[in-house]
Order: sequence, then C-alpha cells, then structure tokens
Amino acid sequence: AELALGLMVYAVRNFYNGTSGRELKGKTLGIHAFGNVGRNVARIAQGFGMKVLAFDAYCPDQTMTTANVTPVHSAEELYRQSDIVSLHIPATNETKKSINYDLLSNMPKGAILVNTARKEVINEEELVQFMTEHTDFKYVTDVMPTCDNKMQELFGDRYFSTPKKMGAQTAEANINAGIAAAKQIVDFFTNGNERFRVN
Repeated sequence: AELALGLMVYAVRNFYNGTSGRELKGKTLGIHAFGNVGRNVARIAQGFGMKVLAFDAYCPDQTMTTANVTPVHSAEELYRQSDIVSLHIPATNETKKSINYDLLSNMPKGAILVNTARKEVINEEELVQFMTEHTDFKYVTDVMPTCDNKMQELFGDRYFSTPKKMGAQTAEANINAGIAAAKQIVDFFTNGNERFRVN
C-alpha cells in the first residue's frame, strides 16, 4: 500500500525532475480491486485528502462504504471518474490483458495509472499505443513490463518502473507474510480452511 502511494507521489511530482508538479489532495483515486492492499491504499490516500472510489465485482458495497470509499459498479465507471487508478487485481484468465486501450480511454486528461499488481493484467501493446496517442498520461509500476526498454525510450518523462517487484521488499513485509502463512497453515489443520490452498 505504501509503495502504491509512493509511486503516485513520484508521478504527480513529475518524477522530481525540477518542474512544478501537482498535489494528491483533492484528486480522485480509483482503486481497482478492494482487497487487503486496496483497503490500505484507500486509508493512506484519505490521509492525503483524496476522494476514493473503488470497483471490485466480488466485494460488497457495504465493505467500501464502511471504509468511507465510494463504490462504483464497473471498471469503465471507475476509470472515467478517477484522476489516478491504482491496480490491485490478481492475474487470472478474466483479468489478464484487461487493462487495455479501450479501458484506459475512459480516463480524464492528465491521468495516472499505478500498477503494483501483476504485469500480466496490462495489455502492453495497447498501453504503448495509448501512451503514444495521449501525451498527458503517465504509467508507474513496480512490475517491469516486457517492453520496458521501448517504454523508457518513448515515454521516459511519463513512465517509471522499478527493476524488480518491490511490494514486499521490506523486513516488516517479509515478517508479516511469514506470520500470515503460519496462521493459514494452522487454520487449515484446525478448521479445514482451504481458502489459501495453492495446489
């Protein structure tokens, strides 16, 4: 969650290139998937004074409204109403390459897309096409695209990627992941809960 907000700040401040940027305060953030990370992004963004919307087909509206987040009921609506969209969707058959030209075309002028989810959810060819045609759009990610070199060459001042996935690259995150895994194993043996079973 902190990484997503850090990338947002980096993007709105023009990657600290010495030019005047913008503030997050007063901007509308759209959270695409309102799971644990999305909820924490919302909480932190509200501290910056952002209005927060969320779309998640599997999350009840009540969960969002309880967190002072406005639910919307389609990805298109989320992208249309958001200055910045933060992705938190998993890579599934349904979501792979779902972030495409048509969906991005809903975003307002000067929009920013933040991807701390998975690179597979991005249709990279269509993202390149979209960024070529929309010179005000920025893309920041901690999951390096396959076409990273091309994107750096074409969009250097509107694109940023970390060299590797950075979401859990803190000592605290690694400890928390270990504790969560241990609790899930205990829950399986105690209650038969298979929610987190991989194979």
